[in-house]
Amino acid sequence: MRFIYFHFMPFDALPADFSEKYRSSWVDLPASLGDSRRVHGLYNTYLNQLELADASGFHGLGLNEHHNNAYGLVSNPGLMTAALARRTSKSALLVMGNSIPLYNPAIRIAEETALLDVLTGGRIIAGFPMGTSQDTNFVYGVEPRTTRARYNEGFELIKRAWTEPDVFSFNGEFNKLRYVNPWPRPLQKPHPPIWAPGSGSVETFDFAVKHDIPYTFLSFFGSDFAEANMKKYWARVDAMGRDRNPYRAGMVQTILVADTDEEARRLYEPHVKYFYQRLSHVYPGYAEAPGYKSLDSLRAAVPPKDAPGGARRDTFAAARDLTWDEFVDSGIVIAGSPSTVRDRLSDAADRLNIGNWISLLHLGDMPDELARQNIDLFTSKVLPGLENKFSGYEHRWWPKPLDLSERGVPDAARTGSMGGAA
Repeated sequence: MRFIYFHFMPFDALPADFSEKYRSSWVDLPASLGDSRRVHGLYNTYLNQLELADASGFHGLGLNEHHNNAYGLVSNPGLMTAALARRTSKSALLVMGNSIPLYNPAIRIAEETALLDVLTGGRIIAGFPMGTSQDTNFVYGVEPRTTRARYNEGFELIKRAWTEPDVFSFNGEFNKLRYVNPWPRPLQKPHPPIWAPGSGSVETFDFAVKHDIPYTFLSFFGSDFAEANMKKYWARVDAMGRDRNPYRAGMVQTILVADTDEEARRLYEPHVKYFYQRLSHVYPGYAEAPGYKSLDSLRAAVPPKDAPGGARRDTFAAARDLTWDEFVDSGIVIAGSPSTVRDRLSDAADRLNIGNWISLLHLGDMPDELARQNIDLFTSKVLPGLENKFSGYEHRWWPKPLDLSERGVPDAARTGSMGGAA
């Protein structure tokens, strides 16, 4: 299996009464709660953690894109990936955005991704989500019913820009370009691996299978909730005649390791609750603008009439009042001793047939020293027992970078004064 150390780069100082006093942590949260001096420190702390993850043995590092919110302070993942490019050398770098519908013309994504792929010596994975409705429709003002069409058209433009050898014109509904000729083209041929992140839309399932690219389930509700969605995805894989290679699938998962199960509760419970009670406090009206999802995807998300409990449990509103035991028992967080975490990850991988884990080892307002301890325990005591799982399958969607001896390196690395670089 492959493990990617993924970082949302959250703001860690929302007040304790945030969810009672303010409407939402996304879209219209008060600017007065932000503190740019504090965020300066956070950005550098989080980049340090990513660099530690690279040196410690994670297979990849990942960043994504969000706007106007407190739980993800990265508005441009390409900029942060560029910051990592010269300070890391081992890991693949997953850029998950860019969200294609946000950019017009989408050629900008093709250019920036090619730049990063060349700069890193071919370590880039391009994750192309459609984007949340909060970001895409409410913040960037994209008309909801056009979101999917903008995604499909932008995807076509990006792939052609990477692969067609000559200058061409593109006359789409949303992107109209007389000359398409990005310089440079990506180092990886025909282009960097592409992944399709999604939150359960049947159109994204079909898009991933049609284009033969991995689907990554973006969920904060763990493997138990994910199982029904992943069964639908694998059914689509079967129906369209693709193989069941587990590297066709990925999933976001919070992973919290301590010396014992009880120690994990003591160390991590406050930070899990900060995330689910403050950072993910989102006004329901921002969840999905009308027209953002198709009728088929809305039908697929509705529980059957005879489902127990009535309301959906895989919502931030439902998770807000969960106890630590409920978080752990439902798999929303996989937490405990190294053996507990290893067994639960292995079980989830088997049940869902997932080879790529988008691993959240920092959550909420977790302090730096605890995040570093989590990285160390995971890479030293959990990862070695899992990374050979699915070794019988070829990962066809993973970068194949230049050999270290062929790559350009920072001057500091030549003198041995910079850790992590070749």
